[in-house]
Amino acid sequence: METGAWILIGALAFTAGLLLWKVQRLHRAAKEIEEAFRDRLMTDTNTLIDTASYDPYMRRLAAGINVGLRRLRRERHRYRQGDLELRDAVTHISHDLRTPLTAICGYLDLLREEEVSESVRRCLTVIEERTEVLKQLTEELFRYSVAASSEEPKAKEELSLNRVLEESVAAYYAVLKGCRITPKISMPETDVRRKLNKSALIRIFSNVLSNAVKYSDGDLCIVLLETGEIFFRNHASDLTEVEASRLFDRYYTVETAGKEQTGLGLSIARILTEQMGGHIGCELEHGVLAVRIVFD
Repeated sequence: METGAWILIGALAFTAGLLLWKVQRLHRAAKEIEEAFRDRLMTDTNTLIDTASYDPYMRRLAAGINVGLRRLRRERHRYRQGDLELRDAVTHISHDLRTPLTAICGYLDLLREEEVSESVRRCLTVIEERTEVLKQLTEELFRYSVAASSEEPKAKEELSLNRVLEESVAAYYAVLKGCRITPKISMPETDVRRKLNKSALIRIFSNVLSNAVKYSDGDLCIVLLETGEIFFRNHASDLTEVEASRLFDRYYTVETAGKEQTGLGLSIARILTEQMGGHIGCELEHGVLAVRIVFD
């Protein structure tokens, strides 16, 4: 009886050991597939997932993931191709619009010098205003296409974020004053220095300030921290959380703002920020819109 019990215990122990070994091999295979899947998602490669495991379920899992990766690769290629075509179209359109717009502005200047009735004068004023808006939209489209299509790294130099931010606010001061906005600025006494492209950084600050003008209820608080974080905060009663979450989307506009816009300003700011290794985002909390920029 004792011999049979020991044989049974031995068989159970062997079975448990075999199952444990099998589970460990499955764990290794699952981890292998997980790491390979993460790598394929992060890199642009045609290599599919392969596993050293002979387990039929794990090999079937790898094969199923590869089907999804092939589909994802095709969709990614289609997206990139469509995005490139869109950028090229935007670039050509913005170029093509500049010539006739220049001619229109020239003829409007000539008409301004002519003796015309008051009603014609009012019509000319409306035409000039609409033409100016169209010029701004065309210029913004061109800037976006240039920023989005630029693959070469921008020349960087050692910059003081304090000084560039001060220059940007000073350049925008007349616009802020025209909207009755007096910005409150807080900066550290010591220079916060980062290696960045100055013209791109000025464009980022300018576009964020322009956004503040569009949506501010009349206030603007700008804070620079020693960590390289910059915050632009203002009350924005016309914005909803959904609208705020989409402000960085390309061509997205908020009708309630009551301003002429392309929906490209913050998209350009995001592209330029990310090209220099930074991060930009925003959130709306208790009616206060906060745009955060950080350069590590």
